[in-house]
Amino acid sequence: MATDTNSSLPQLVGVCGSGIMGSGLAEVIARAGINVVVRSRTMAGAQSMLTSVENNLAKQVAKAKMTEDQRTEILSHISITDQLSALANCDLVIESILEELAPKQELFSQLDKIVKPSAILATNTSTLPVVAMAQATNRPDKVCGIHFFNPAVMMSLVEIIRPVTASDETISAATAFAIGCAKDPVQVVDRAGFIVNALLFPYLNNAVHMLEAKTASMEDIDTAMKGGCNFPMGPFALLDLIGIDTTVSILNALQNEFKQSHLEPADSLKKLLAEGKLGRKTKQGFFTY
Repeated sequence: MATDTNSSLPQLVGVCGSGIMGSGLAEVIARAGINVVVRSRTMAGAQSMLTSVENNLAKQVAKAKMTEDQRTEILSHISITDQLSALANCDLVIESILEELAPKQELFSQLDKIVKPSAILATNTSTLPVVAMAQATNRPDKVCGIHFFNPAVMMSLVEIIRPVTASDETISAATAFAIGCAKDPVQVVDRAGFIVNALLFPYLNNAVHMLEAKTASMEDIDTAMKGGCNFPMGPFALLDLIGIDTTVSILNALQNEFKQSHLEPADSLKKLLAEGKLGRKTKQGFFTY
């Protein structure tokens, strides 16, 4: 729990972004007893995020996984806003907007001018260079990555990313925060893909190359990786879950940093992207939903 019982944890956390990840972050932080204010560009977006959290908690009550009092307590820690100025007194702000560098840099520059100087500014990016966001501020020593995985409520892993500019104190505080949220943090230097995506996306790309070479069908490749490696889902089901657009973006970021030919997105990925077949979110990707 954060609050007066543990001064090492933030008293107030800001979340920028009200999408699926913003919603998950809000719930995770509130479950830890930490006050969180979620900023969306519109109040309608912020309210939609809050409704999503309310509905998820209601399901937990219906399944007898929490009491109505616990649900009320969690929701009491969440507030919403459409104003960046509402984040001024936060001890930690986590950015979780679209996965593009320029908008993130602009947001960090704005936050730097608004949020109190002692606060840590963090990004939930899964691939982009954290140092580029740190350099958009006048507090690069207080900028790091805190990468939660989706769905944030269920996934236990958090990557704590250390750009060369971050202080030891910042990384220690970010790690303590993740532990306070009942997560399992790992520390990683600021290289494209960090740990998980740097290992995962070459594997996914190689699975597509295998399909293109007609080594096996999608269904048999998925079955083999589930049965042979005990993975919860095969690569093609996972690609559709992640999104073809996200996959291509991450592979491009890895290719730009490491300059390795096997990181070039496979032709089938590029074709699906061009056709707008992005996976589950468009009801069609490698599979049809």
